Amino acid sequence: MGLDGTGSGTQRGAGLRAVPAQPGSERGTRARIARLILENGPVTAAGLSTRLNLTPAAVRRHLDNLLADGMIETRTARRPASRGRGRPAKLFAITDVGRSAFEHAYDDLATSALRFLAEAAGPAAVAEFARRQVADLERRYGPVVQGAAPRDRVAALAEALSADGYAASASGVPGPGTSPDHPRTSPGNSGPGADAGRGEQLCQHHCPVAHVAAEFPQLCEAETEAFGRLLGTPVQRLATISRGDGICTTHVTAPALLNTSANTRASSHPDANAPAHPTAHNRTAIGGISV
Repeated sequence: MGLDGTGSGTQRGAGLRAVPAQPGSERGTRARIARLILENGPVTAAGLSTRLNLTPAAVRRHLDNLLADGMIETRTARRPASRGRGRPAKLFAITDVGRSAFEHAYDDLATSALRFLAEAAGPAAVAEFARRQVADLERRYGPVVQGAAPRDRVAALAEALSADGYAASASGVPGPGTSPDHPRTSPGNSGPGADAGRGEQLCQHHCPVAHVAAEFPQLCEAETEAFGRLLGTPVQRLATISRGDGICTTHVTAPALLNTSANTRASSHPDANAPAHPTAHNRTAIGGISV
């Protein structure tokens, strides 16, 4: 949103919303690069050059300006042991300053309103407000998610979230050796529903209410509960932008694992009528409710 006004040398993102950038202009290209980094997570300069069909030198010039403005930061990619020695790749990731340039207006107003609600009616009222807000999302996404094949439902939810500005993606659970800074990618596992036997990850690279949710985590909790109901399987929030993580990541349990767990519990209780009593370490949550 705000990045269309990016100019060289701005002070930590100041003035980003001042002037709309024209497509193909210097500012427009810089905004496209920043958005690609936001939506795709940490990425190399070579990857950006390929995506944008720009020369490496042009991409590096824009990256240098974004680094100077505090919009992005550099990270070092973990090199798989099989690659041997060599210079590790440099990744570029969005910063809080860069992310804030895309965020929606009225954060301060929303935060003030929720503070008043918490003071006047208590934290339970804030939680109820969050659930009502998410209820609209759940009503709209329900037909889309339920209309997809079971193995494609996480991807369908990601597409619906992306349409609402969350820059979401779905992927199989990363295997050993995958960088935690970029959970979307794992060797041989890049497509929605791929290798979903271990479960899937729903990643949101943008949160329009991150600043509000930092003070009122009830918003994240209500959203997680809705994801569990929409997908009909236990989910667990692993990371959130509002807590300072680079991506909101939700683990979605594979339905096959649910069946395995149920069979295991049944075999451990000879009396079929005896209720299972899960211990604290193996409880999961459907819609945020421990089971």
